[in-house]
Amino acid sequence: MAVVKAARVALGIEYAGDAFEGWQSQAHGRTVQDAIERALGIVAGEAVRVAAAGRTDAGVHATAQVAHFDTTARRPATAWVRGANTYLPPGVAIRWAAEVDERFHARFLARERSYRYVLVNAPVRPAVLAGRAGWFHLPLDEAKMAAAARLLLGEHDFSAFRAASCQARTPLRLMHEAAVAREGGVITFDFRANGFLHHMVRNLVGALVYVGKGAQPPQWLGEVLASRERARAAPTFAPDGLYLCGVAYPPGWPLPGGGRIIARPCFTFVES
Repeated sequence: MAVVKAARVALGIEYAGDAFEGWQSQAHGRTVQDAIERALGIVAGEAVRVAAAGRTDAGVHATAQVAHFDTTARRPATAWVRGANTYLPPGVAIRWAAEVDERFHARFLARERSYRYVLVNAPVRPAVLAGRAGWFHLPLDEAKMAAAARLLLGEHDFSAFRAASCQARTPLRLMHEAAVAREGGVITFDFRANGFLHHMVRNLVGALVYVGKGAQPPQWLGEVLASRERARAAPTFAPDGLYLCGVAYPPGWPLPGGGRIIARPCFTFVES
């Protein structure tokens, strides 16, 4: 009997993190990975295991998660998208699928990742965006936060913004973008780097909010960064407003945007 060679399929996935208990598979089965694998398994007619570019925590969302899986089933790309979405809960959807060769790996080949934190800055907490955006009630100075964020650019040891449970082999990361902008009552924090440590973005947002509310000057962020001491930084900010919104791969793969996949969320209807 001839052996059927497995094909590797790359996927683009969007999900609302507040509907799941994180990305990574758990025994209780209430994670994004569990839901994706169940749906793909039905379409493939066999067990499927998925690997993702970023293993997001509980409550963290994604507009541009990238994953891959191997299967001996042969299906058109539309079947992996529409077929799997039929079996997925409302909080998650496969946006695209593309067959790639066995050298592709969603996690290990990713050379950049982008995150956006969406923060509602208003006296009253939002209701419609509950679980989908962070919130801070006191006025924030976005210009001071932007000045502080620029101190993060370049390669640094980000130990001061690393969770105690982080398992990364090195705290060194190369930050390509660190920007803060406001539109009405919504402030966005954009970070793009060659990689991120556990809770790094949420810890950076917490420190920037300290600067924005006037508790610390912009240069304080640089001092905390240089100290490499987590105890000197601000508390970890809530996961509600955090989105994995971009992954970039080397050229040559049949992926959207030539391998540069960006889908940044934007909420502009909140009153200032």
